[in-house]
Amino acid sequence: MIRSLAGRRGGITLLDMVAAVMIIGIVAIMVVPRMLGPSQNAKRDTCHVNRGNVETQSQLWFRNKAAWPSSPLVDSIGADVQYFPDGLPTCPVDGTTYDLDPSTHQVIGHDH
Repeated sequence: MIRSLAGRRGGITLLDMVAAVMIIGIVAIMVVPRMLGPSQNAKRDTCHVNRGNVETQSQLWFRNKAAWPSSPLVDSIGADVQYFPDGLPTCPVDGTTYDLDPSTHQVIGHDH
């Protein structure tokens, strides 16, 4: 009996390796979407908050100056540190700037 154990080679077989790769693949399929999903949701939520801030600050601009901010917003309200001390935010989803519809004075697009 000692001889038979001593004569065996140690290591893994091809079947062991295939099984391990399959298990890792199945776990990756379940875990990766759950890790990426919250990040996209957070970016969409941040865009929604940014839209609200831009619209609110634009209304304050109108109240203080009796005129709506001119387009592009970066050149008017975005340049005034009283309204956006850190500068006009950009969309975290696609990196674009926010702009107002001239008739409704609501942010155009960004319906992620």
